[in-house]
Amino acid sequence: MGAASEDRIHRRGARVLLVDHTGDEPRLLMVRGHDPHATERFFWFTPGGGLEAGETMRDAAVRELAEETGHVLETHELVGPVWRRTAVFDFASRPYTQFEEIFVGLLSHAETRARTAAEWTAVEVETIDEVAWLTERELREAEIEVFPAPLRDDWTWFLRWDGVTRDLGEVDE
Repeated sequence: MGAASEDRIHRRGARVLLVDHTGDEPRLLMVRGHDPHATERFFWFTPGGGLEAGETMRDAAVRELAEETGHVLETHELVGPVWRRTAVFDFASRPYTQFEEIFVGLLSHAETRARTAAEWTAVEVETIDEVAWLTERELREAEIEVFPAPLRDDWTWFLRWDGVTRDLGEVDE
């Protein structure tokens, strides 16, 4: 049974679908991690995280992308948000409700700097196992969870975004 609702952490977060179009097919930069309190549970997720005081969604998205992966974009280089969702999940034995906006960024616009585990936060060091470029097929066929789950579906709509933000609603992860 989960923690009492008053113990639930409510926060806002932003994520980036960083797309690389240089190969035969588009790839997304994904992070593979695990829950430190459920070490048998692995998952792929997009770079991103919670907003800090005074940050906009775009500010948080570019900060988190740089912190987690070393790829640096400017806020105006983000497209979207292409998705909005409210993610309800447990992590490290704590319940979260996180309202998120998810943006698209292009690797061709990103400045890339070396990123080492020494620069990660203690939580990132404990929970991030890999950062990798994955194709649509690789995510669809992944044997571990993928967040957000619609990344297992056709990517055409966000690769050729029509300007309409899709609301995924509340998702229980």
